[in-house]
Amino acid sequence: MCIRCERSSSSGTPAVPSAASPWNPRRAFLLAAAGAALGASASALAQVNVGNASVARNLVPADKIEAAGVQQYGQLLEQARAKGALAGDNNPQLQRLRAIAGRLIPFATPWNSRARNWKWEVNLIGSKQINAFCMPGGKIAFFTGILDQLKLTDDEVAMVMGHEMAHALREHARARMAKSAGTGAALSFGAQLLGLGQVGDLAARAGTQLITLKFSRGDETEADLVGLELAARAGYDPKASVSLWQKMAAASKSQGSLNFLSTHPSGPDRIAKLEANLPKVEKLYRDAKKS
Repeated sequence: MCIRCERSSSSGTPAVPSAASPWNPRRAFLLAAAGAALGASASALAQVNVGNASVARNLVPADKIEAAGVQQYGQLLEQARAKGALAGDNNPQLQRLRAIAGRLIPFATPWNSRARNWKWEVNLIGSKQINAFCMPGGKIAFFTGILDQLKLTDDEVAMVMGHEMAHALREHARARMAKSAGTGAALSFGAQLLGLGQVGDLAARAGTQLITLKFSRGDETEADLVGLELAARAGYDPKASVSLWQKMAAASKSQGSLNFLSTHPSGPDRIAKLEANLPKVEKLYRDAKKS
């Protein structure tokens, strides 16, 4: 596996979680994608058709939106740590998530060359929320609710993670910010992103939007398909994309409004598009399983 895992702590020695709390916080490790060699063995051409990324994103500097994501992600982890809700490195669920990420990340760079320099990070937060996200810059977080309540298989987790990674790789947040920068309060936010005003509070003002941002239907379709291909190349069964959204739909009916579905609406059209694209990535999956 072409992944370099770094553990860092102020003392240089990893802390040991207390027996009293499985969520004893510890500094997260970073996943650096050094997967060019691994990716070279697979087809270099995308098998799903999502077209070019939105040109509107170019109105917002990538480094600024990524910096906003990094800062807001750090704030979220600090809040979780203060509540004892940040999973430690020895947590089995977190180890599972990082192992899955370690297989997906090497295939990210063809979708966005900036991802080569992202300091990928994966964390798990103890919460009943059914939610997960990947912020600009490769900052991934899962909530325990999505794993426990939906009882996700590894293949289904890979579909969720691939989908969220795809939002970051296709720079959907950057494009949405640019498109909304001409109206109301968003104009001031856009001006700061573009360096036209004070930028000191950029991350604070951007952060909430990055977490709660609702993407367009087109963005969601792109993320579904790019995530499907990422997962297939990493050796995860693409049919899990269908079972995942079937579980999401069932959970929505039984539990009412879900945080994840408020920004990721489910429905038969979504599942139908995924099913239509399964044949396009099936060979990638079979080849990955062979290797």
